[in-house]
Amino acid sequence: MWHQLERIGKTLVRYVNFCVTGARNLHPCQLKEVIMLLVLRVILAVLYCLLVCIFGGMYCLFNPRDPQHVARFGRLFGRLSTLLGLKVEQRMPTGYQHYGNCIYIANHQNNYDMVTTAKITPRGAVTVGKKSLLWIPLFGPLYWLTGNLLIDRDNKTKARSTITQLVEQIKKRKLSVLMFPEGTRSRGRGLLPFKSGAFRAAMAAGVPIVPICVSTTHGKINLNRFSNGWVIIEMLPPIDTRAYNKDQLHQLTQHCHHLMLEKVKQLDQEVAERVSPVK
Repeated sequence: MWHQLERIGKTLVRYVNFCVTGARNLHPCQLKEVIMLLVLRVILAVLYCLLVCIFGGMYCLFNPRDPQHVARFGRLFGRLSTLLGLKVEQRMPTGYQHYGNCIYIANHQNNYDMVTTAKITPRGAVTVGKKSLLWIPLFGPLYWLTGNLLIDRDNKTKARSTITQLVEQIKKRKLSVLMFPEGTRSRGRGLLPFKSGAFRAAMAAGVPIVPICVSTTHGKINLNRFSNGWVIIEMLPPIDTRAYNKDQLHQLTQHCHHLMLEKVKQLDQEVAERVSPVK
C-alpha cells in the first residue's frame, strides 16, 4: 500500500511540474483547479486507505485468515474508483456463483489493479502475493490477516513448495485463488507471456481456470481530470483443466493467453467506442 501511495506522490510531483512549466497556456484559475483536484484526490485516497487498513486489521483479528475477508476488502478498495473518476462495468457469466473452487487468472497492468480488479474478487477467493508485501506498514498485516497467501519469489525452491501447499489448500479447504499469471505489471506493454505456476497448480488440484479480463487502464487515468471514462471487467467461462494432461501444460497456458488477449482487445474497442461513438 505504501508503495502505491509513494507512486501516487511521485505522480503528484510530475503533474505539478507539468502544470507549472505549462502555466503560460493556462489561465491562473484553471491551473489552480487542476492542481487542487489532484491534491484533493491524493489526500482523500491516502486517508481512505489508512482507515481501511487500520480498522480492517482490527476487524480481521476477530476472525483472522478467513478467505471471505479478501472479497470484502477488495470491494472496499474498489470504491476508490469513484474518487478516481472511473466508471467500472462488471460482466459475470451465468452461474458464476456455482463454479466451486477454482483458480482465477487476471491481467496485471499497474497499481490501479487494486481499484479495478479488486472490485470483482470472487467471494471465498484469496490472492497470492510476494512475501515482501508483509513488511509494508499497515497494508502488509492486513493482506496477511485477510487470508491471502505469500510466496518467496527470490527462492525458487520455496516458491515451488508454496505451489504444492497451494494445491493442498485448494483441495483441503475448498479454496479458490486469484493469480496474475504474467508475474509482473505490464505497464502498457500489452498482455505479457504467462508463467506456468497458476496452470500447474490448477492441473494438479483438478480445478478449472477462470479468466478475468480488465480493459486497458495504462495511460488512461489522469488524476487532474474529473472523469476518466470506463473500465470494463469481464469474467469468462471456466476452462476445464481435466481436458489437458501434464504434457499439455504449455498448450493450456497458451490457450488461456490467447483467450484473454482477444478479450482485452475487444473490451478496449468497446471503451474506445464509448469515448468516440461511431456516427
